[in-house]
Amino acid sequence: MATRHLSTQPADHHNRVRFLDAALTVLTDRGVGGLTVRGVAEAAGASTITVYTRFGGRTGLLDALYERAFDLLREDLLNLPPETDDGVADLLEIALAYRRFALESPARYAMMFERSVHDYDPDPELRTAVLRTTFAMFVGKIRRISDPGTDSRDYGYLLWTAMHGLVSVELTIRSQTPLSDWFIEPTDEANEIMYRTGVLSMITGLGLHN
Repeated sequence: MATRHLSTQPADHHNRVRFLDAALTVLTDRGVGGLTVRGVAEAAGASTITVYTRFGGRTGLLDALYERAFDLLREDLLNLPPETDDGVADLLEIALAYRRFALESPARYAMMFERSVHDYDPDPELRTAVLRTTFAMFVGKIRRISDPGTDSRDYGYLLWTAMHGLVSVELTIRSQTPLSDWFIEPTDEANEIMYRTGVLSMITGLGLHN
């Protein structure tokens, strides 16, 4: 994906990824409060001047980090096994990969979808580009099992919002003290079963089929 922060020089690309991986580590370990130019520079073993030179400041750094997070999601989805003859199973597999990505780093997921950095609003063109790139993958899976004339984008939006809701609630509950009488056991297996059931119910409700 093209980016406003990416040089065409291989060495510059390598250094950019190093800074952004350092920023993701800061986000995971220290939360959004640690996402300062100084904090990222220290994590990358560089000077703050270097970060300003490369990204133009905190907003540029956050834009690049936002894009990097979506690139990582896209890479995860592209690394799924090849499509099979079972389109419903393939759609479920990409939905499960989305959940795994969220659980891997809730802080990263929150930055992408929850506006966790309250004073940061991603550049609209950037937001459009990254969302289209990943969203198109869901739409492509849905189109395979949709009836002719179906608006796969609408169905993709409905399915994604269901996935997002299930994941967001699970992450919220995981971050709190467990409830002794909660109807879902506090295990990853139980949560995955509930998520799988919810996604399959949405797929069935939309009339998607092989």
